[in-house]
Amino acid sequence: MPNDNVILKFNKVSFEFGHAKPILKEADFSIRRGLKFALMGQNGAGKSTLFSMITGGLKPESGSIAIENKLSIAIAKQVIPRNQMDLTVKEFFESLFPKKIYDIDPRIAEVFEIVHLPVPSDRKVRSLSGGQQARLLLASALIQKPDLLLLDEPTNNLDADGLAHLTQFLVDYKKTCIVISHDADFLNAFTDGVLYLDVFTHTVEKYVGNYFNVVAEISARIERERRKNVRLETDIMNRKEQASFFAQKGGHMRDVARKMKEAIEKLEEEKVETREEDKTIRKFAIPCEEDLAGPIIAIHAVSLMAHGKPVKKKVNVVLKQKNHLLLSGPNGIGKTTLLQDIASEKSAGAIITKGIRVGYYRQDFSTLDPEKTVYASLAEVMTAGTEETLRSAAAGFLLNAGDLKHQIKNISEGQKGLVMFTRLVLQRPGLLILDEPTNHINFRHLPVIADALDKYAGAMILVSHVPDFVKKIRIDETLDLAALIKK
Repeated sequence: MPNDNVILKFNKVSFEFGHAKPILKEADFSIRRGLKFALMGQNGAGKSTLFSMITGGLKPESGSIAIENKLSIAIAKQVIPRNQMDLTVKEFFESLFPKKIYDIDPRIAEVFEIVHLPVPSDRKVRSLSGGQQARLLLASALIQKPDLLLLDEPTNNLDADGLAHLTQFLVDYKKTCIVISHDADFLNAFTDGVLYLDVFTHTVEKYVGNYFNVVAEISARIERERRKNVRLETDIMNRKEQASFFAQKGGHMRDVARKMKEAIEKLEEEKVETREEDKTIRKFAIPCEEDLAGPIIAIHAVSLMAHGKPVKKKVNVVLKQKNHLLLSGPNGIGKTTLLQDIASEKSAGAIITKGIRVGYYRQDFSTLDPEKTVYASLAEVMTAGTEETLRSAAAGFLLNAGDLKHQIKNISEGQKGLVMFTRLVLQRPGLLILDEPTNHINFRHLPVIADALDKYAGAMILVSHVPDFVKKIRIDETLDLAALIKK
């Protein structure tokens, strides 16, 4: 490579998923050794796709990606592939290497110490909680000791302890790192700058400096573009009126009008279209099922995990209309399993009143059929309204007509989250069960989502490890699972 410090360089790289979904158009950027960058962009812009291009999983349609000779790259993806869920933890790590690793056990122990994951190697991956799986994904990248570490939403599902552990690790990390995350405080703790993937221009803009300062710089640039558009639009309208006036005069005035129209065309070209990645979802409400009366759900007992063993604890929680319950507790205590059992009505300790519609936001999006289109996924839960109702609800969550045609398996994790919220709006549930609803979601959308949940008029059970998000939502009762185990 031309510069000894540059380990990765995109040279006029273009890539698209079919003609309808361009990701990159002649993108140029480079990364120097030892630097840590945040990769920013709207949900669906192609951030995870860009990572796949760096690892060689996807090839550019034009341009080139130059990688330093013998550079080792490892990626911690957002989710564990379904075909690896039934592996043991040890088998999962062994699958990362092309050859047998004879010292795999001490290497697992070393990375588990780093990511703070005290689970035995013979545990099935499927049996781990969402937070434990997030730590496992991080460990799977670290065990490879890469020169370039790629982290795709590493904070999803992490509790406060896990987040603090990961942040400190990255502050101390000496090698090169690129991170996709929507947690601004987390990114500001260790990044040297931002790679900004623009969903409108499909280019990558590189900014160096403090994360918060960079974000402010990007916002200021967008505001300048907006003001320029306003000035241009005013100028264009005035010139059009003048051109129309001169065109009606005939003779020499028509030549003046023609030249003015040419000037107007040049002004039109100067306008910058509003950048989609800077749009926020519309304010929305999750309508509540009608004619609710009395208890919606009664929880008498919960099954939890303590020191790797299941325990049952008695509780007395009754939720009626407008009752919001927060379930709290560390990773691995059993929150996701508890919500899953309640939603599927398999829990003997929880009784949902017959006929109540349950809106369930699963953190792994497994309630979405990957083979169905976004449109079909929304249509299957809609309880009232027309096609226009569906399309309007989807548009509010930045899901356009083209997005509705895509299969669920071909949209980003962030867009899957927006599909889940659109489904809840169309479903009109009486009981809302939400498991980490901030995962994968662009930080700009979180205040809008929090406001909708705060005003939800049915019964709600919420799990979230994001304190600032929870603070914006009315919580009537908290069930602290860690405190329960200590009793």
